[in-house]
Amino acid sequence: METYLAVARHGSIRRAAAQLHITEAAASAAVAHIEKQLGAKLIAKSGRGIVLTDAGRVYAEYCRSILGLMREAQAAVRRADTGRLRIGVVATAGEYVLLRPLAAFRDRYPDIEVGLSIHPRDMLFLELQHHESDLVIAGRPPREAGLVVRARRPSCLVVVGSPGRCPDPLRATWLLRGHGSGTRATTLALLDRLQIRPPTLTLGTHGAVLAAAREGLGVTLIHGDAVESHLAAGHLEILPVEGTPLDRPWYAVTTPTPTPPARLFIDHLLHHAAPGDRAFEAVPAP
Repeated sequence: METYLAVARHGSIRRAAAQLHITEAAASAAVAHIEKQLGAKLIAKSGRGIVLTDAGRVYAEYCRSILGLMREAQAAVRRADTGRLRIGVVATAGEYVLLRPLAAFRDRYPDIEVGLSIHPRDMLFLELQHHESDLVIAGRPPREAGLVVRARRPSCLVVVGSPGRCPDPLRATWLLRGHGSGTRATTLALLDRLQIRPPTLTLGTHGAVLAAAREGLGVTLIHGDAVESHLAAGHLEILPVEGTPLDRPWYAVTTPTPTPPARLFIDHLLHHAAPGDRAFEAVPAP
């Protein structure tokens, strides 16, 4: 399955074999073996590479979940305080929300191996559904995802710009995150509600958007956590826009069967916040 997923990810037997440090013949044989077992064609040639068939795409999704569950099962039978914790986080929460509690958690549980991945929200929740991560801190997960919100932390989205550079935010250029970002989707929904079509500029990363707003390239909708120091220093100002600020809490999300280290981290967020931190609150089970 790992070989097949590498082939599916790279669209090439050769590149998959190189990544896995096996021969091309071995990678090709592994895929052929799976196809024979399933009685289905999973890949087809396309130019110099390959593409997945419809059956191949379906099987790849199952492979991700099965392999993720296998790793999760290995973690579940180890002692919670000596296991592995894989956290996924959106960029803003990673920089302004997670780091302090994560550092305190590492001090309390030094034997837990912590892995951290920073991706757009949609990718994070997909990884969590496939059991490729243990816990995600981001906006609210999709209702149909089958994931469970364990804790929430208050936060608001505000519109900011360089002081004196954007007297009418409705006519300014709006700076956007990359595709898959929850803040980008919320920004576009806000513009629709306001019934305006201002110029937009997609800069991708949180840092790029923030720097562009400071330099006066436009305005942006952003979590208040990310701009507190910039507001205090006078580098940015909150702009009055109808419908803002928007209540958009951070959520700590797991699968319905969280790993023991994930349970420890949720407990840490709820009961061991550092003085002065905005605390996470427990969310009742659905």
